[in-house]
Amino acid sequence: MPAPLIAIVAARLAAGRVRGWKRAGFAVPEAYVAAVRRAGGRALLIAPGDETPPAELLAPFDGLLLMGGGDIDPARYGAAPHPTLYGMDRGRDEVELLVARWAIEHELPTLAICRGHQVVNVALGGTLHQHLPEMEGLIPHGAPVRDESVNHDIQLTAGSRVAKATGSELVRGTSHHHQAVDRLGEGLVAVGWSHDGVIEAVELESSDGWLVAVQWHPEDTAPSDPAQQGLFEALVSAAAGQDRG
Repeated sequence: MPAPLIAIVAARLAAGRVRGWKRAGFAVPEAYVAAVRRAGGRALLIAPGDETPPAELLAPFDGLLLMGGGDIDPARYGAAPHPTLYGMDRGRDEVELLVARWAIEHELPTLAICRGHQVVNVALGGTLHQHLPEMEGLIPHGAPVRDESVNHDIQLTAGSRVAKATGSELVRGTSHHHQAVDRLGEGLVAVGWSHDGVIEAVELESSDGWLVAVQWHPEDTAPSDPAQQGLFEALVSAAAGQDRG
């Protein structure tokens, strides 16, 4: 049986971002690809800016992975921009929101990570806290602009897809984000929280399809933590059973 094909929407790199590259490019951090491969899947990239309809764009794929990255344009959820916004890419916003909505509607197995977790929420009409350091009583969640990460516990709802995938109701994840889910999108339910109450995982309320969205970065510790690798294994397993008819 061929390995399930997992689509990953790449990030656009500005000209000069990579030393020796005079032109812009597209990239996916190796850790995401490695985690998908360990799980038995094949990762293929979708480049932002592709105007192909999502049904056609995703037709070859058995699953979707929405990875981390810069901030979503707050106009997408009706908010004014915060001065700390970084790394916005409206072309990436466009394609990720389109494929997220299509994948949810057509039950394409989807794992969404950090920015991807936020994309799923915004795609379904939710909103975001734009800068967590301004909120009182929160633990550190990292500083993506300075590439600073923190590790903290995440409590998961018993019986949730994410708890089943990780094999635990308490996991330890790596975070480097300054935004988080505020109002939940339509049809989503929170199933994971850090100890300060920040939403760390969401799923669809319905039992149809397989969607897991997490705020932390499981790819960072997946090589040594079976619980984190379990998220990728669950994605690939769901993709392998996907009805392509």
